[in-house]
Amino acid sequence: MFEDKPKALLRFGALATVGAIALTGCAESGGGNSGSGEGLSYGASKEEYQAAFADIDQITLHTQSPGAAGSTAGAFLENYLKSVEEWSDGKIKFDIAYSDAIAKAAQIDDAVRDGRLDIGQVVAIYEPKEFPATAALLETSVLSDQSVVTGTLQSNAWAPELAFNTPEIVAEFEDKGMKLMFPSYNAGVNALFCTKERITPSEINGANISVGNTAGTQQVKSIGGNATSVAYTELYEALQRGVIDCSMSSPAVGILGGFIEAAHQVVIDPDAGLAVPTGNMVINQGVWDGLPLVAQQLLWDRMETFISGSIEDKIWPITVEAVQAVRAAGGSVQAFDPALRAKLQETNAGILADVSKNSTFEDGAQFAANAKELADKWSKIVTELGYTNETDYNGFADWYAPGKIDIGPFVDKFYEEVLLPNRPS
Repeated sequence: MFEDKPKALLRFGALATVGAIALTGCAESGGGNSGSGEGLSYGASKEEYQAAFADIDQITLHTQSPGAAGSTAGAFLENYLKSVEEWSDGKIKFDIAYSDAIAKAAQIDDAVRDGRLDIGQVVAIYEPKEFPATAALLETSVLSDQSVVTGTLQSNAWAPELAFNTPEIVAEFEDKGMKLMFPSYNAGVNALFCTKERITPSEINGANISVGNTAGTQQVKSIGGNATSVAYTELYEALQRGVIDCSMSSPAVGILGGFIEAAHQVVIDPDAGLAVPTGNMVINQGVWDGLPLVAQQLLWDRMETFISGSIEDKIWPITVEAVQAVRAAGGSVQAFDPALRAKLQETNAGILADVSKNSTFEDGAQFAANAKELADKWSKIVTELGYTNETDYNGFADWYAPGKIDIGPFVDKFYEEVLLPNRPS
């Protein structure tokens, strides 16, 4: 999903949300993990929140979006910010800078630390030495369901729960002066976008495949490909000229990078997942501590809008657009043949075995076991909530329409299980 040029990649929305918040004009201040003043119980209505903000001075928060105003890359972020503004009765306002105008992707964590930004997205794949525990979380993403509906929900639920429940992950943000607000959300599956069909061992053997993470490199090598790296902005030309045969990228990157025309034979295997890079929304600890408690709680509670928008306004619409582009170019989305799938599954098991030995954790084996347990837990929850895959990726473009899937029950359950235990109080 990620290439050598992280600045360009994130700018074009690979994870499609980066924020920056600088606090001005806040009359109250607090310390520790909770802000000052009275708070509200979870489940408070918009009217109750608006009343709670009546005596709070104006808070202006400067934010950053990775895309242009109204673009798919940042639409769900903008909806989240709008929701916070409305629920605060305008007492929290956001001044949005578009297209990474304040800090580019690779500098987000530095900008949050030094105060140029106060909320931002850290992608551990860019700096695995600084965020080794979070980078290990990326390795466990091979456990995610890769299917178009249940997979999108499951993969965006179990990993954040694992992150919040892993002290080493939380600590490596806290130690750098950042509070982890929303960990480990993704922009959809990673796929192989290839210039011709490559689903069997003989077809993929020797293929040059552009990848952008360590786990992806392991996966490519294990199935017979040659892992390489090509700058995001050069993918189309590299594919068109035969410099590379495939790119391991998300549908979002395929659309925003415009290279599907050149790489329209796509591989997504629901039962043998490619590693999926994730983002972590963080806020400068000092800014967070300076917010009134009710403001902290509102930012936390409206994360319901953030997760629902990430799925409904970004992942699924872009999936539809990508499938349509694949079709228009004469291609299709396929799974690996059984032999190649088995090889990839074996490799994924090896990746998890390596995670269990990771010395970053006090107990790496327990971390790996927790990942498996939570991945299974959320697969079960998604099924119990009644979500199914009515179609595969090829048929999704015809089947899906906005509002087709009611993700309200999933979002409620996600908040209850993942965000509520960490809610400011």
